Amino acid sequence: MKNLKETTPDTSPFHPPSSPSSYFLSFEGIEGSGKSTQLKTLKIYLEGLGLRVIVLREPGGTTFGEKLREAILASKEALHPAAEAYLFASSRAQLLNQVILKELSKEKTIVICDRYIDSSIAYQGHARGLGAGTILKIHELPPLNFLPHQTYYLDIDLEISFERQQIRGGQKDYFESENKDFYQKLIEGFEEASLLFPSRIKKIDGRREEERVFADIKNYVNKLLDIPG
Repeated sequence: MKNLKETTPDTSPFHPPSSPSSYFLSFEGIEGSGKSTQLKTLKIYLEGLGLRVIVLREPGGTTFGEKLREAILASKEALHPAAEAYLFASSRAQLLNQVILKELSKEKTIVICDRYIDSSIAYQGHARGLGAGTILKIHELPPLNFLPHQTYYLDIDLEISFERQQIRGGQKDYFESENKDFYQKLIEGFEEASLLFPSRIKKIDGRREEERVFADIKNYVNKLLDIPG
């Protein structure tokens, strides 16, 4: 298997699941994009088709990953961009080894992850200034060079993001506390990831009603799984 360095990003092969009936999906977007809502809706839809659905989040999904998540999001001091990048990569590697690859070896299983490598490209690569190339370099090492079959990027603008966050309320965590300039850089970062992986990443207008957003996601999923309609 070639790694990310040996080929262009969008044509980078990844380890196929042991079962040809299993798929790995991910959701991306800035805060307030509706990822959690759409992920839950997709889970219900896929389970209705008789598929096993495993939902995970990043960082997290394992005891190790959840402890890292707690430490990062509760941090009161600014972490160095490289520290952020490697912490997320560490959680991701453990999640892949301990959960994702094992689940995908089973029949008719769909693994859905809330955030994955594209968040690293957007957050640490673009917003923190490390560069997308640095993030890809970190992910050359197996199992980090395993990519989702499809990624649904829910695209919204700054105004909608902050409006939805205000409605949602609650205490802001490490990243949610960032200013508008940081969020604008995140949007640019996700756009960069979309250009790097145009076949895998499906950009969806997240400003619309939930039903219309899910209709687009459902259409992409049906094509991937070869489901009529």
